[in-house]
This record gives sequence, structure tokens and C-alpha cells, in this order.
Amino acid sequence: MMKLESLIEKALFLSASFSALIVFLITFFLIREGVPALSLNFLTGLEWRPGQEFFGTLPTIIGTLWVVIGAVFIALLIGVPTAIYLSEFAPFWVRNIIKSSVEVIVGIPSVVIGFFGLMILVPFIRNTIGGRGESILAGWIVLAIMILPNLISLTEDSLRAVPKSYREASLALGATQWQTITKVIVPAASSGIRAAIVLGVGRAIGETMAVLMVIGNPETPWIPTSILDMTRTLTSTIAIEFSYAEWGSPHQHALFAIGVVLFLLVTALNFVATFVIRRNKN
Repeated sequence: MMKLESLIEKALFLSASFSALIVFLITFFLIREGVPALSLNFLTGLEWRPGQEFFGTLPTIIGTLWVVIGAVFIALLIGVPTAIYLSEFAPFWVRNIIKSSVEVIVGIPSVVIGFFGLMILVPFIRNTIGGRGESILAGWIVLAIMILPNLISLTEDSLRAVPKSYREASLALGATQWQTITKVIVPAASSGIRAAIVLGVGRAIGETMAVLMVIGNPETPWIPTSILDMTRTLTSTIAIEFSYAEWGSPHQHALFAIGVVLFLLVTALNFVATFVIRRNKN
């Protein structure tokens, strides 16, 4: 019996080591290929013209921030009130219906959501608001749809984790239910809500296909000045150009450098989320 347990322990250790090795190899390869192109001019340059070996990513970085911040803001406007309703007001049967509907979105492939945005959302924006339809606004809505399930679930879990005694004490002191929610429950769950926001931002930064299909992706990126402008994100730039970038060329190294920037951003967000969640548990 002891021998079997020892074998199982070693097998589990090998599995964990193999997973860590894969992450290490991916990170090593990404940094090896991307570091040659990383420079101050790469991060602050305004021109992206691979044919002339101009690799300035500032317009693309700003476009990414535009899309991500707007999408997270929309998701917060919808997601936090929904989570509060599910946690504090919804009857059991209503909660089950809404939760199930929200969780279905997680299983929808991003390309399907992007196709919905391209065929329905883009023409709607073009015909009612103006512009070409393929725009930052379309990216906001598509990304917000993809962020919502995780944001709602994590926020609701944080609200439900607040001890029942907090609610009872607040109500016993004469506070209304709404005052209890806004002054006691939400502040007590704030760490979990912040973690949900950070994870949502990480998801938004890393999303590729859905965003690529609706934001226009101009051949020469520029700094957007309106939500109806087309733009490029870091991920869409890699997806569009990697197929024709010559291996070992400055263009290929620049695309890997974009991958390094994305990797560092998402890694930093994950560390922040982990820190917030652990602090909340303690």
C-alpha cells in the first residue's frame, strides 16, 4: 500500500513539474524571440509599417486600453447590479434561471460572439449612430458580453460570502435593506469585487477573435479619438500579421515583442487578483 502511494505521489509530482516546464518553455521562447525588438521607440513610436521596418506600438496600446476600459466599464454597470439582485433580492427559481443563462455565455466560442457582433451589432451601429460600424464601440459591447459571466459569478459569490450576522446587525440598528447592501455588504465584499474586475480586465486584454472581427483593424494603426473610430488591439495585430511575417525578420521579432507586452500585462493582473483574493480570505 505504501509503495502504491509513493508511486502516485511521484506521478502527481511529475505531472505538476511537466505543467510548470511547459509554462517555463513558452515564457523562455517568447522572451528570446521578443526581446530583440523591445525598446523605448517600440513602446512609444507612432508608426507601424512592417514593410519599412517601423514598429511603433503606441497607437495599438492606446487602442487596446480604449477597448478594454470601455468594455469593463459596461460590464460593471450591468454585472454588479445583477450580482446584487441575485444575491439579495432574487427568488430561488429566478436566480437559477438567470445564473444558468449567464453561465451559458461562458460556453459560447468567442468566434461565435464575434460573428454575432459583425452581422448584427456592426450594421446596427452603422445605421443608427454612424461611422463604419466596425469601431471601438462594437468592441466594447462584444467584450462586455464575454466578461459578464465571470464578473457576475465572482461578484455574487463575494456578496454571499459576507456573514449573515452583518446583515442582521445592520437591520437591527434600523437600516433599510438598501442601506444595508450599500453601506455594509458591498464594502465588506469589495476585495472580491475588485478581484473580479481584475480578472475581467485580464480576460479582455487577452481576447482576440471576437474583438478582431468588429473593431475594423486599419492597416496603419492610429490613435483613436472617438468611440466610432476603427482601431487595433495588441492581440489582433499578432493574429493578422503573424501568418505573413518572415521567420527571423524584424517584423517577426516585433510581433513576439507584442506577445511579451501582453504576457507581462496579464501576468501582473493575475498576481494582483491572487493578492486581492488571498487578502480577502484572510
